Amino acid sequence: MTVSAHASSPSRHDLDTADLLRLVAATDDELERRRLLDEVVVANLGIARSIAMRYRNRGIALDDLDQVARLGLVKAARGFDTDRQNDFLAYAVPTIRGEVRKHFRDHGWTVRPPRRVQELQSKIVSAASELTQSLGRSPRPSELARFLEIPTADVEEALAADGCFTPSSLDRPVGGDDSASLGDLLPSDIDEHTAVDARVILAPAVRRLTERDQRILHLRFFSGWTQQEIAREIGVTQMHVSRLLTRILAELRTSVSAGPTAD
Repeated sequence: MTVSAHASSPSRHDLDTADLLRLVAATDDELERRRLLDEVVVANLGIARSIAMRYRNRGIALDDLDQVARLGLVKAARGFDTDRQNDFLAYAVPTIRGEVRKHFRDHGWTVRPPRRVQELQSKIVSAASELTQSLGRSPRPSELARFLEIPTADVEEALAADGCFTPSSLDRPVGGDDSASLGDLLPSDIDEHTAVDARVILAPAVRRLTERDQRILHLRFFSGWTQQEIAREIGVTQMHVSRLLTRILAELRTSVSAGPTAD
């Protein structure tokens, strides 16, 4: 099955996806249902493309990843239940990502973060073990960064990278056979509902950022670009991107702490 890449404006996604899905649920006309689902897919092709881009340069052609991601988007559109869910992206993103990862598994590939990130993850695991003993609790990313003498953004990148939180890596002992695993060292007080609430709280704060800061935030945390890739895109050094991300995240924390304001 081939999914065509028709152009669609960003505003169409923002305004119409929820309404289209409600119309899908309401119609008994199969042809109309298929037409509406096609519109949902076209309106969200950018999401599929962003996820495909995140897995590029890992041994499978980007065109193939793009096609697999689009098929995942089709699967998400067909499987979304408006009676049980109200956030299409919260359902679609894991579905698309799952299809891409399955494609890697089916073709004998393992999805791993870059070697630099893997090496940093190893250092973080050791540092977390030592800091947990001295602090009596799991260390914060900023504390790990100070201990390792690296930017906090680099720690956050390593912790967020694919492969760091897979079940096998969470269960892998930090040191000897009886030592704690990485899963034992990480905070466990943030659940899925809290994450959804956080996104709702963050949305107004993100809208108050400059257009450039919003773009950097989108590239890093939504499209999954590395700091080096962002640096090349906007014409600055990787270290400057690290400082920009640190400032942007600090502004978001300050904005959220200050409470809601009128947009």
